[in-house]
Amino acid sequence: MSKYKATALGHSPNDGAKGAGTRRLKALIFDVDGTLADTESTHRAAFNQAFSAEGLSWHWDEATYTRLLDISGGKERILHYWHARGDFPHDISGSGVRDTVQRIHDAKTAVYEYAVHSGAVGLRPGVLRLLQEAKAAGLRLAIATTTSPVNIAALLRTAIGPDWVYQFAAIGDASTAPLKKPHPQVYLQMLERLALPAGDCLAFEDSSNGLHAARAAGLATVITPTRYTASHDFRGCLRLLPDLATVTLAELEDWHGVQPAQPHVQFPAH
Repeated sequence: MSKYKATALGHSPNDGAKGAGTRRLKALIFDVDGTLADTESTHRAAFNQAFSAEGLSWHWDEATYTRLLDISGGKERILHYWHARGDFPHDISGSGVRDTVQRIHDAKTAVYEYAVHSGAVGLRPGVLRLLQEAKAAGLRLAIATTTSPVNIAALLRTAIGPDWVYQFAAIGDASTAPLKKPHPQVYLQMLERLALPAGDCLAFEDSSNGLHAARAAGLATVITPTRYTASHDFRGCLRLLPDLATVTLAELEDWHGVQPAQPHVQFPAH
């Protein structure tokens, strides 16, 4: 992975709003795809298999998929790509278009689920340990994603275990938050479910859309990019890190307690 950009990072949404010790960290809110697990390569392969099954010549290489990640939501990406090809039907809202997109997306989801259950995707470094450490310390955990409930369950059932859902105090997904990131809907829903103000929580994201959504909800945000999102603009994040491998709960509490005017950027070794 190339080095992350350290220039011109802006202020966190709560910069200067509190000093050390004035507010205790009470909850961690995580995005899923790219944040809890580096899933995008598996998603891309699943899309390509679904296209082939539909009899389409479409193929999303890594560069194409990286660009398409600017569009939140799998069905939305299919629609965007189809329209951009120039062979999109005139009636964009027609039932035939919707049915085709839904059929492709359903096929893609089935391929993705199989890959995840086969062990093709694991949690990113440090994630499971940090979840366990936070849970043991009495912090509440939440998920704020606009991926499907099926995708979440496939990943976390395999990575955490059959009782994964009981580890989270609140879960927001595509079924509860139809407005995709960068809209803050899913984060606002999670804050309401947790009955906590944004200042008592930290968000974890991997993309600029996710960062914008979290910040719009008032959340300070820790960013751990993937190779698909490493070039995104992360100005305004609280911390920019290669992963969570060495991050401790004590560090998160320190960062939460004193949010710097210029967020720290940690560069990967390679």
